[in-house]
Amino acid sequence: MAKQDLAIVYMVGGLSSRFGGKIKQFAKVGPNGETLIEYSINQAKQAGFNKIIFTVGEKTSAPFREMFSNSYQGMKVLYAEQNFSQESRDKPWGSTDALCSARQVIDCPFVVCNGDDIYGARTFKILAEHLKKQENKQEKINATAGYILERVIPEQGKTNRGIFQVDNKNFVKEIKEVFNIEKTKLREINLSPESLTSMNVFALYPEVVAELDKILSEFKQKNSEDRRIECLLPVELSSLIKQGKIKMKIYESPDKWFGVTNPEDEEIVREQLIHNI
Repeated sequence: MAKQDLAIVYMVGGLSSRFGGKIKQFAKVGPNGETLIEYSINQAKQAGFNKIIFTVGEKTSAPFREMFSNSYQGMKVLYAEQNFSQESRDKPWGSTDALCSARQVIDCPFVVCNGDDIYGARTFKILAEHLKKQENKQEKINATAGYILERVIPEQGKTNRGIFQVDNKNFVKEIKEVFNIEKTKLREINLSPESLTSMNVFALYPEVVAELDKILSEFKQKNSEDRRIECLLPVELSSLIKQGKIKMKIYESPDKWFGVTNPEDEEIVREQLIHNI
């Protein structure tokens, strides 16, 4: 029996203006000079993934193709372009659009995640093993990793997070966006330090992308006059869960999540990776 393909889909289409045109996934943060994206890919390879799909944008397509070509460390590399009309839009249509842009090249179970985050080798391994166990089952169950809330919110200031509502069998009931979260005031908004939060990493099947593509088409028609609104992946996956169209198991991540959002994060991530080795 041939080895089942497992793909990892990295959303790397956007360029942040705060980076002055630089691609933050190319920041060299690894202890051996690896870029942020290379470090994450190496973790995915350890976990058993054998295919990479980059959803690239107009400005990231050429640099990613130049760096990775059609293979990396023995892993097949494919590309899908996330395009948008700059005459009618100020920004792309969001993470659901990024994933659906890759629909034509997704032909196997996969994990989709942000290309500027480090999720941890054990987290990738858990999700890969989940997908492998579903291979011969008639009803395919999707999966995600939840991160302990108090570990992923700043000591000072406010942040927004997607919070998982989970049943007693560790299935996701809802992913609810909660705004203005402060570490010292969790109880006031009915959150626990141990609440599980989303960091946009999901183990899914091609059939789910087909469902999301239908939602995306309707979303674009409904919001055709809005130049900035985005169709966000956690929101739409939550909608499919609540409608009973998909099931999703949640696993608590044993790893620490971190990534690059601002230029000053580069040094912080570099230090974290060095001390984690």
